[in-house]
Amino acid sequence: MSTHHDTPIPPRWPISVILRNLLLFFLLSSIGLCTLLRWLPPPTSGMMLYRHGEDLLAAGIFQAIDYRWTSLDNIASAAPLAAIASEDQNFFQHNGFDLASIEASLEVYNHGGKLRGASTISQQVAKNLFLTPSKNVVRKGLEVWFTLLLEMLWDKQRILEVYLNIAEFGDHIFGIEAASQHYFGIPAKQLSRQQAALLAATLPNPIKFRATQPSAYLLKRQQWILRQMQNLGGLP
Repeated sequence: MSTHHDTPIPPRWPISVILRNLLLFFLLSSIGLCTLLRWLPPPTSGMMLYRHGEDLLAAGIFQAIDYRWTSLDNIASAAPLAAIASEDQNFFQHNGFDLASIEASLEVYNHGGKLRGASTISQQVAKNLFLTPSKNVVRKGLEVWFTLLLEMLWDKQRILEVYLNIAEFGDHIFGIEAASQHYFGIPAKQLSRQQAALLAATLPNPIKFRATQPSAYLLKRQQWILRQMQNLGGLP
């Protein structure tokens, strides 16, 4: 007489346990990744991968990205100063979020004005390094999380160094070194104040604003940035 053994049914994890484990994995992995990138140059960024995705979807081709990592010591001091003057003049004072700028932006909007961005350099690094340009509540929440991590795990110099290296300065041109070589034929170490200000002027829309063919608006913005650089005096 044969005996029949029922195959044991593996226990099923409740959805709450699965979600909790996924959240724990995300938190630990994001902290670990940010810790590593405090010391290691990022091999790529979310924005660069997004550009590759656009290329593949639009034309089915792979287009190379010009990205050349360089340390802050090999970047002319005018470049970080121009970026701060242009994008985030309270960079060394805030902890990742410029609450005064956010409040001022909302005030203008509430009085019928256009809602302008109040994104800090720290937020832009979080967004460009780890995320994509898509705009939704989840992505904004992730941006806040990564911004907090960067401010806790990195110093301001590292945030600025990564920002200058992964910022988009033109079509498939990422980082201050690639931009300096492409537009002026010189290393980032040799950038003048005028050149640094012109590159910083393109940052809001580097595909539309081109340093090789500066419009009247771009040149006006360059002069404004130069005045702000003069007012700031230099880096702390």
